Amino acid sequence: MGLAQCLVAAFLFLLVLGLTPAQRVVTVQQGPLHRVRGSHVTLWCKVSGYQGPAEQNFQWSIYLPSAPEREVQIVSTVDPSFPYAIYTQRVRGRGIYVERVQGDAVLLHITELQDRDAGEYECHTPNTDERYFGSYSAKTNLSVIADTLSASMAPQVLTLTEGDAVELTCEVSKSTTQHTHLSVGWYHLRGAGEHQAEEVLTLSKDFILKPGPSYVQRFLVGDVRLNKVGNTTYKLFLGGVKPSDQGQLYCEAAEWIEDPDKTWKDISRKQTERTSLTVVSQGRDLSVDIAAAENSLSEGDTLQLNCTVEAQKSDSRHFQVIWLLNSMEVARVDSHGVLTWEEEYEGRAKLGQLQALKSSNTIYALTIYEVGLRDSGTYRCSVSEMKTPGDLHGIQTNLSSGIQVNVKPIGLGLRATLRSRIATVRYGQSFELVCQVSANYTLEEVPAAVRWLFQPSPPTSPYHELVQVFPNGTVAWVAAQSHFREKAQLMKADTSFRLHLHSAVAAAEGTYQCEVEVWRRNVLPLGQPAATTSSNPVGIKVVLPESKVRVSTEDSSVEVASSADTAIECRIVFAQNNSQLAVTWYLLPPLADGTPLQIIRANYSGVLEYGPEFSSPAQKSRFLSQRVSSNVFWLQILSANLGDRGRYYCVVEEWLWLVDGWYKLGEGTSGRTTLEFKLPERELQVDKTNRSLSAREGEEVTLPCLLQGARLPGTHLSATWFQVKKSGLDSPLLTLHHDGTIQLPQQGRAGRLYLRRPTPGDFSLTLTRVESGDAGFYSCQVQEWQHQGEGQDWALQASARSGYTQLSTIPPESTVMSRICSSPSLLNFILCLPLVLILLLALAVSCWYCKYRKSKKGNITGNQLMELDGNGEVKTT
Repeated sequence: MGLAQCLVAAFLFLLVLGLTPAQRVVTVQQGPLHRVRGSHVTLWCKVSGYQGPAEQNFQWSIYLPSAPEREVQIVSTVDPSFPYAIYTQRVRGRGIYVERVQGDAVLLHITELQDRDAGEYECHTPNTDERYFGSYSAKTNLSVIADTLSASMAPQVLTLTEGDAVELTCEVSKSTTQHTHLSVGWYHLRGAGEHQAEEVLTLSKDFILKPGPSYVQRFLVGDVRLNKVGNTTYKLFLGGVKPSDQGQLYCEAAEWIEDPDKTWKDISRKQTERTSLTVVSQGRDLSVDIAAAENSLSEGDTLQLNCTVEAQKSDSRHFQVIWLLNSMEVARVDSHGVLTWEEEYEGRAKLGQLQALKSSNTIYALTIYEVGLRDSGTYRCSVSEMKTPGDLHGIQTNLSSGIQVNVKPIGLGLRATLRSRIATVRYGQSFELVCQVSANYTLEEVPAAVRWLFQPSPPTSPYHELVQVFPNGTVAWVAAQSHFREKAQLMKADTSFRLHLHSAVAAAEGTYQCEVEVWRRNVLPLGQPAATTSSNPVGIKVVLPESKVRVSTEDSSVEVASSADTAIECRIVFAQNNSQLAVTWYLLPPLADGTPLQIIRANYSGVLEYGPEFSSPAQKSRFLSQRVSSNVFWLQILSANLGDRGRYYCVVEEWLWLVDGWYKLGEGTSGRTTLEFKLPERELQVDKTNRSLSAREGEEVTLPCLLQGARLPGTHLSATWFQVKKSGLDSPLLTLHHDGTIQLPQQGRAGRLYLRRPTPGDFSLTLTRVESGDAGFYSCQVQEWQHQGEGQDWALQASARSGYTQLSTIPPESTVMSRICSSPSLLNFILCLPLVLILLLALAVSCWYCKYRKSKKGNITGNQLMELDGNGEVKTT
């Protein structure tokens, strides 16, 4: 067929469609909806398929739970007298009103939801067509729930220097009985108006951290963080504050609920009081440099360091200088010139071994006489400008580059070797580390000091000091390591130092090292360190207590009737009394590839977490984990259906509190419990042939499901179609109930699935507009039901499952029309070509016509110049 024929055929097809009357359909927001008392609520309603004017009218009514059959009129877009008396005042005061989104779609607004607003809402559109054809109203349910969301933060007034850090705490809680999620966000107000608020950092309802546009880079480097502590505490950490952070900070919490159409709606929002933040800005004209007379020294030499400050009008400004060695403070000279030594260096300064001077307002010097090995490292000076000499905070700070100083050891051969008899210890067992020292001289005759260092496992930071033992026997513990102090015993014997740790805990696992200093007696009473050495590292592993949990591994089966409730049991054979148990339930579907699906996990605190395949509200309401006794867990399955078939099992974890936290000791896996369905004595005859079909995307395909043979008289049939997911789980697509109603669990395909039933025994499924995601395995389940009599239920008489149909999808065929439509430039050319040809033709005709008129005008003028003389001859005038 040529292109012209295709276009003519398409035109005729569209013409036929235009003559066919459309069916009127009214659609309202899907319910039930849960909304918070006092909130602003909107319900949408739209109409399609009408033949009347473009602007349609809408009328809203409610059916209250107390009188579900009685219509109570609320508001109308056309009739001001439509509302009943109980709604008249709220409608007139705009407490309830209708917003027209477009001609055929509106929103019903309830500005402050009340308890009496709960009920079934109906949207009605008066007929504007020539005849009634279709639906003219639709209903949805609205529930009113209490607002339990709370958010609080203590208001503060903070003044920080640029570069400082701040931490703010927000307490958020809710007690809504429905399944809801929380989002918690921090916002910044630069000015007084709330419209200027910008997002700092938000923990979304999906548990995703999202920084605001102005805070993305700081979030990536870790200067903006949100930490959740416990169930209700959210902490915002803002590091390296900037002048742009000045203003007001507050926390906002929102509670979200998932509506039946799978969209999430925020049903409540709460803001905390605000914290005022003032940031003192730092200037940028301060330059700092450091230099050394010599940076390669031997023990006993003198180290001379100079720090130079460059700044405009430096003589009238006030500076504080801090000397640093390996980022640790050595000494500081404040803006008054007062010198303060760090505690570690104070003794050496009193002995005249250290000196720090302010030579001028821009030159500062640090001198170390008789340097030792411990004086090796990277030196820097930090300079802060103070607004006035008495200020505690600088208005700007700059740090010099680092200068490396190396001190060589006056050949003492000092060495330290660290060892332990055992490298792996059980939790609660004691162990001992021995630091053995050797040198080229008699160690018993000189004072020695030892420093014990520790790095936790896994390494999260460099080695840090635990304790130091001085030559006079004084012991100095680091305050942050108090948990070691309570369990440690320090000993010295001849040339060895010992660290004995009692009752090892998990926090004691890591790498240990000892550092030894040998002192001189002949310098001054307290002595001077002559040499320093570090030992080899020794790793200690702490093995947690062995798990005692034992789970029954016997396989079993459970038989259940369709739509009935059942429970899968997980029995604990043995567990320690002082441990806590967490249980995770898994399912192996019949067609699974060996990978189990996580259904639900209940941790040792009872907090539930659903797997991806079971996280929908419908699945969460059907699968529940319950501890029915000290040694029995149940997985409850409500309204079991054929899609729940498979083998179930549990994994039980044993957790124990070990001084510094909860630790998982081990786990046990149960046997498999097969879930089977009670089948009626009689089996329906359904075609069980396995088939393979292919369909091109965009086309239509029919999947066969044929009932063979006769059925009992007076019975009704039902059928359910399933698609087998990649996980092996049966996913119901469409159910035809015995009363003729159709249920579509997957709303995304609702408009593409049809049961056309040309005969009573044909339950074939038609899938229109095939998509690539439709590929997979399909099967149907047919059941026969019989009514048991007046006031009795319907009873299942027979059932059967069809074979599997494998559907493969083919990409759409490339045609001339599809190529044209897929190429915007070619399509535009074809659409514009007739217009261009018409314009060219019009231009040609216009040119010809002008030329013709000009020629004709010339002929007329020539005729006017000719006359006849008296003799009848022609003469020209």
